[in-house]
Amino acid sequence: MARGALRGLRGRDPLGLRRAFADRLLPALVAAMALLAALALAGAHGAGQLAQRWQAGAAGPALVTLPAGADLAAASAALSPHAEVAPVPEARMRELLAPWVGEVPGLPLPRILEVTPTDRAGLEAAVSALPGARLEGRGESVAQAVTLAAGLRALSLLLLLVIAAVAAALVAVATRAGIAARRETIVILHELGARDSDIAGRFATRLAVLCLGGAAAGTAAAALALWFLAGAAVPVALSRPAAWDDLPWTGLAALPLAAAAIGWLTARLTLRAWLRRLP
Repeated sequence: MARGALRGLRGRDPLGLRRAFADRLLPALVAAMALLAALALAGAHGAGQLAQRWQAGAAGPALVTLPAGADLAAASAALSPHAEVAPVPEARMRELLAPWVGEVPGLPLPRILEVTPTDRAGLEAAVSALPGARLEGRGESVAQAVTLAAGLRALSLLLLLVIAAVAAALVAVATRAGIAARRETIVILHELGARDSDIAGRFATRLAVLCLGGAAAGTAAAALALWFLAGAAVPVALSRPAAWDDLPWTGLAALPLAAAAIGWLTARLTLRAWLRRLP
C-alpha cells in the first residue's frame, strides 16, 4: 500500500472503528458531562446577572433617617447640593408600618429622606453634620454580595475547566481501548505505508462524532431543564419574569462543538504518540 492510500477509502472503514467504538458508553458519559458543563455555564451566567443587578442597586437611592420631629425642609436644603432629595411622607410611613404595629396615630416616627447621591463624600459629610441623622447606605453589603457572586462565577468557570479535563481523559482512555481492539489492523496499515496522520485522523473523526452526538443530547436536556428552572428562579432572584437572555444560549450552543473539538484533538494526539513508538 502506498503512502496516503487510506485517503482513497474515505467512504469505508478500513480500521473497523465502527466496531471498535460501537458501544454507547462514551456518548452517554459525554452527555452527562455536557449536562454538568451546561449547569456550570448557566451558574456563571446567573452569577454575573446577579452581580450586575446588585451593583445597579448600590448606585440607586439611599435613605437618610432623621429623629422624629426634625425639620425636613432644613435637612433637604443641607443635603440637596450633594444629592437629589425626596422626603418620604409620614402618611406613607404609617401605611407601611400598619401591618406590623396597626393604627397608632400618636406613635412618633423618624423622618425619612430618599437621596440619590451626586457627590457621595459631600453627602456623607452633610449627613454627619445633621443632629441625629444617619445615612442608610447599601454599599458595603452590596460589595460583599458582588464579591460572593464573582466567587461563584469563578468557581463555575473552574468547574468547566475540570469537566473539560475529565472529558479529555475519558477520550484518551477510549482511544487507547480502540487501539487495543484494532492494534493488528493499525500495525499492518502502518507497515504497509499508511500515513500516521491518516490513521490518527480516522480515529479522531470517529471520536469527535461520538462526542458531538453525546454532548448535543446532554446540552439539549440541560437547556430544557434550565429553561423551566429559570421560569421559577428569575422572578425570585431578579424580581422580573424570565426572559430569553437569562440563559447563556451562545455558550450552550458551543458546548457540543467544544466536546467534538476536545474529542478530535485528544484522540489525534493520543494515537500519534502511540504510533511514534512503532518501528
